[in-house]
Amino acid sequence: MKQQPIGTETPWFRLEVEEADWAAEDPAALRAWMEQLLLIRRFEEKILELHGAGLIHGPAHASIGQEAGAVGAMSVLGTGDKINGTHRAHHQILAKLLNATLAPGYDPLRDALPDAAGTALRRTMAEIMGLSQGYNGGRGGSMHMRIAAAGIVGSSAIIGGNVPHAVGYGLADKVLGRDNVSVAFFGDGTLMAGQTLEAINLAALYRLPVIFFLENNLYAVSTHVAEQTRETRLTTRGAMFGVPALECDGMDVLAVRRAMQWARARIAAQGGPVFVEALCYRFLHQSGPLLGSQFGYRDRAEEEAWRARDPVETLPPRLARMGVLDAAGLAALQARAQAAVDVAAAALTETPPGANAPRLRAGLLPAAASIDEGIRGDLAELRGLRVQEADAVPAAARQTVKYIDAVAAVLLHAMERDRRIVLIGEDVHRLRGGVSGSSKGLMETFPERVFATPICENGFTGMALGAALCGLRPVVDIMFGDFTIVAADQMFNGIGKFAHMFGGGFGIPLVVRARVSPAAGYGSQHSMDPSGLFAAYPGWRILHPSTPHDYVGLMNAALACEDPVLMIEHQGLFQTSGPVPRDLDYILPFGTARRVRPGAACTVLTYGAMVAETEAAVAETGVDAEILDLRCLDIEGMDWPGIEASIRRTNRVLIAEQTAHGTAHGARWVDEIQRRCFDWLDAEIGRVHGSRAAPVVSRPLNEAALAQAATVAEGLRRLMR
Repeated sequence: MKQQPIGTETPWFRLEVEEADWAAEDPAALRAWMEQLLLIRRFEEKILELHGAGLIHGPAHASIGQEAGAVGAMSVLGTGDKINGTHRAHHQILAKLLNATLAPGYDPLRDALPDAAGTALRRTMAEIMGLSQGYNGGRGGSMHMRIAAAGIVGSSAIIGGNVPHAVGYGLADKVLGRDNVSVAFFGDGTLMAGQTLEAINLAALYRLPVIFFLENNLYAVSTHVAEQTRETRLTTRGAMFGVPALECDGMDVLAVRRAMQWARARIAAQGGPVFVEALCYRFLHQSGPLLGSQFGYRDRAEEEAWRARDPVETLPPRLARMGVLDAAGLAALQARAQAAVDVAAAALTETPPGANAPRLRAGLLPAAASIDEGIRGDLAELRGLRVQEADAVPAAARQTVKYIDAVAAVLLHAMERDRRIVLIGEDVHRLRGGVSGSSKGLMETFPERVFATPICENGFTGMALGAALCGLRPVVDIMFGDFTIVAADQMFNGIGKFAHMFGGGFGIPLVVRARVSPAAGYGSQHSMDPSGLFAAYPGWRILHPSTPHDYVGLMNAALACEDPVLMIEHQGLFQTSGPVPRDLDYILPFGTARRVRPGAACTVLTYGAMVAETEAAVAETGVDAEILDLRCLDIEGMDWPGIEASIRRTNRVLIAEQTAHGTAHGARWVDEIQRRCFDWLDAEIGRVHGSRAAPVVSRPLNEAALAQAATVAEGLRRLMR
């Protein structure tokens, strides 16, 4: 047996700076970086002081010890370059904000700290304290912060959650032709998360201008990196995906700067991404002011060894030897940094005479009544678009189209008129339009805007969120509805919460298409309608059209909408046909149900494939039921005026859904109907739904798991007794 060693042609190395590197830097820039180190350190110390005084609700994850990585990295980025971080991102956010306020050639020994820098300190502090002056109105606090104007697109407290977003930023830059880079900052613990590796692979596949910046501080809370992985050379994660990877001293501002300069130059010359590992150390525990050794998971000798490399302490002697900053200059910078942080805190707190501790100034807390504001927009973007219901289309202006062909046609037409729309998903580029034909013609027409992905729903859905935040309008194709659960972190912790968490006032124009195949014999893991899960989380608009005409109108509205939209595509409808206008430029507004059949005996609320089943049940029973095809299923966006008007006429309600009991919408609707219409009801609200089981492969059991016409008929008979 012969063993042939295997290597890699991907650049993979450790970077070390030399004296010549220091001599090459502008002395004013060196002094500015020293000032930033001091500002961040004093800021973090003040945050811990305020936390100890009970003025911060929630944790305070200090970055003390890791400031050099942030300052060095940001020295290479402009305001147009985008970043995100994790729960420990104060240092990166402050460095990015401070740089955005400084004029070219800024020298802290010559120039005053700009007022805008003081504002940045105060508003960042206010956000961490949960105050209305914070950048996000206090909703994000210490762990979630977004300042889009400065290129801070939004940090995430979910481990790994932020990394795919940065890939999306890079995707938007590439598609829209912008010359920026995007940086995801994360720690060694985050590197172990699956979606982090998914993100690195996606960025490599599409050669995106992204830098994956790993702050390896050796501990995920209390778990040492050697307890997290057998391969502790973490730069291997770049090389394994064909991504150039370099390691540097994260306690050295210039080493990090050189690493980022190399990364940026590599991206400019050959495309991205690049993986940078900065070896560093957090001096304190995961959160709060105590040491890790006080919790017993590391010893004082280790902490003292790293303390000796504190960038705030080691940089001044070097600058003094270089003749860049003497003792008097350092003292001036230290005093100015402390004063700037104290001024920010004084604007938010006060200590009454005789009191031992500060308190918040009056009027700074957000109003409790504002809690539900900003979950989603007001749909002003849809006003003025042409609305066209099916019964208003002249016969000469329409054609009969299969449902599945309408699905493909409307997206193709939309991509022709809006270059921001991209399609992302598995197998969307082949098989004559993906596995179901829903993307027919797209790859042939727009190869640069169709991104066929690996099997990594969490990764590519997170990428879509990042792209939506940076100028694209992604359409995410989920092959089977059950697979949205694989992407649950990005769907629910990410997309669903994002706008509200960061204060609202911005859009997330993203559409998720989920194919539902309950009766096709695919079994329990490929058959369920996930829309009830989406209804449980804020932010999502949920659509489930039953006809080709309605699909086109609702998809056009979804593609124009600034809120995230879930579009359910029921495979049982794909081969049905119906009239569709030849001119596809029309919408159906959200929140308008379609009256399928007028009636006086009762109201049936239904949607999707159950519309036809309900019509068959009404014909069988002879009950004079009014059938409403809801079309929009999120409870805030339902057609409550139309529903209430129908119930007031009929005084009875039946909710008819095909899906399983546990994932059905009906329980929420019953609660809402009772709140709104109790005085008009002459009978208990009826519900029809599938069994408590998920569908299975066996045909008779598959059919038994789903509601159908016979189930609705029985529900109607019970209701009318």
